[in-house]
Amino acid sequence: MKVFYASVLLFVGSCATIRHSEKINNLKNSISFKDKTVVTSYLNTITSEELKTHVVEVSSDKYNGRKTGEEGHNLVCNYIRAQYKTDSISAPKSNPDYFQMVPKENLPDNLNDSQNVIAYIEGSIFPDEYVYITAHSDHEGIKNGEIYNGADDNGSGTAAVLEIAEAFIQATKDGHPPKRSIVFLHVTAEEVGLYGSRFYTEYPIFPLENAVATLNIDMIGRIDKRHNDNENYIYLIGSDRMSSELYYIAEQANTTFTDLHLDYKYNEDSDPNKYYYRSDHYNFALKDIPVIFFFNGEHEDYTKPTDTAEKINYPLLAKRTKLIFATAWYLANSDTRLKKEII
Repeated sequence: MKVFYASVLLFVGSCATIRHSEKINNLKNSISFKDKTVVTSYLNTITSEELKTHVVEVSSDKYNGRKTGEEGHNLVCNYIRAQYKTDSISAPKSNPDYFQMVPKENLPDNLNDSQNVIAYIEGSIFPDEYVYITAHSDHEGIKNGEIYNGADDNGSGTAAVLEIAEAFIQATKDGHPPKRSIVFLHVTAEEVGLYGSRFYTEYPIFPLENAVATLNIDMIGRIDKRHNDNENYIYLIGSDRMSSELYYIAEQANTTFTDLHLDYKYNEDSDPNKYYYRSDHYNFALKDIPVIFFFNGEHEDYTKPTDTAEKINYPLLAKRTKLIFATAWYLANSDTRLKKEII
């Protein structure tokens, strides 16, 4: 009887494994870019030259390291807003100046009022469903008389969001608007504890129950020591924690368009760095919203005044930005909303 019972358990377990494999295969096969030529045409509007223009600007000395609540960061927020105005990308109706003010009462001691910057493109079919693309705009300020420019952290993410937004608005002008609304969110106060994204998720401009996913970009312009021999990579963190579909969408976007090595080392629960909890996507995850954190890892200039614009790998920054754009395109244009389901 014991042998028979064990055999039955083995059979049942094998059947379950087969069914699970079938589910995975069905999910993978269901994800494809039917409009590949269209996506490619707008993906190619993202250029290393335009990204460099933004990185050089927001990480320049005149902004004094963009510390939350200080004049330099306020001026960078004005620059970001001006880009959206130039590109004719709308502000939320409730916040027509593009700013969501974050009062100093909601920030750590000794910081002044600050602001998140928000722009969006309304969806043509599902306008009340929202794909978020986020990056923090603040940095460390001035310490011991030295300016912490933060070209990678997070000038690179700021530039990427601006370029992705420009690609989407060009597609919209050409008659290819996203089916779902896309929110471009530049948050403040990440460096002092994720306060800007926390404020947004506590006081959202758009209802978070209608958020499809959040793609967060924080440091994607450099190479870490693990990849000195192969720069063609990007770390993805969190993509499989709430939605298996989100994981495979990013995988398919990469296979179809960019062919980067997607490194999941820091997505492991055992990762001692705990990066999943350390950037702005985490506040969205706390609201049960599927997230991906795009990240290049730490390098020798991380949180140092030597994180400057000339050290950014701009062709690689462009390639990584294209991956995020393609992932966002699928999320925004799929016939069905992303499923929050782990297979």
